Amino acid sequence: MIDQLPLYVSIVFILTTLITVWLFLRSIPRSLGDKLPARLLIFLFPFWLLLQGVLSIGDFYHNTDTFPPRVFAFGVLPVLLLIAVYFIFFRKDLVDGLSLKALTLLHVVRIPVELVLLWLFQAGQVPQLMTFEGRNFDILSGLTAPIIYFLAFRSGKINRPLLIGWNVIALGLLANIVAIAFLSFKSPMQKLAFDQPNVGVTYFPFIWLPSVIVPIVLFSHLASLWKLFRNHPE
Repeated sequence: MIDQLPLYVSIVFILTTLITVWLFLRSIPRSLGDKLPARLLIFLFPFWLLLQGVLSIGDFYHNTDTFPPRVFAFGVLPVLLLIAVYFIFFRKDLVDGLSLKALTLLHVVRIPVELVLLWLFQAGQVPQLMTFEGRNFDILSGLTAPIIYFLAFRSGKINRPLLIGWNVIALGLLANIVAIAFLSFKSPMQKLAFDQPNVGVTYFPFIWLPSVIVPIVLFSHLASLWKLFRNHPE
């Protein structure tokens, strides 16, 4: 049971989530802080964290027989729609102005996330496929983020090819683990890991992985690539 997890697992994950949000907000320059898109995010983050926490504590996500799964319909889909809204309507007022350095360094949070997934596997809450002992290589993105940060910005000029290549590869690693997690999730759509399905993300605080951390990481990659291809790599 999730109640038998060591307390430090939840503490590490809560801190990782809060640091992820903080690092993302740090990528917003002060000049954009008073504009509607930034102010909306500052309001939405605590609201979304609280809402997802309440839903998971209230066992809302423990009903895994629905189609589509509630975690996707109420935890993931709204954030994906919000990302689309920001790229469609707020590119100039937010995305173009984000700090590429901050967006790159943010990915170090993927290291503690992978450690938490390993601990959840050991507790029987996610399959081994979702860890770096299985088919999840996303920890490489976290380990290489500081190296890429140093190499890409050290000369005063931004190494665009390096950043583009790294973001594309890291985005592919993210897509890989998201696909594994989705296909391993205990639901009518499950295709993998029937002996030990992905159920840990339905509990608090781990619901914040699909509903907060993964969307922030995804948005950071998309925003970085947008800026790099549009030649706005500040």
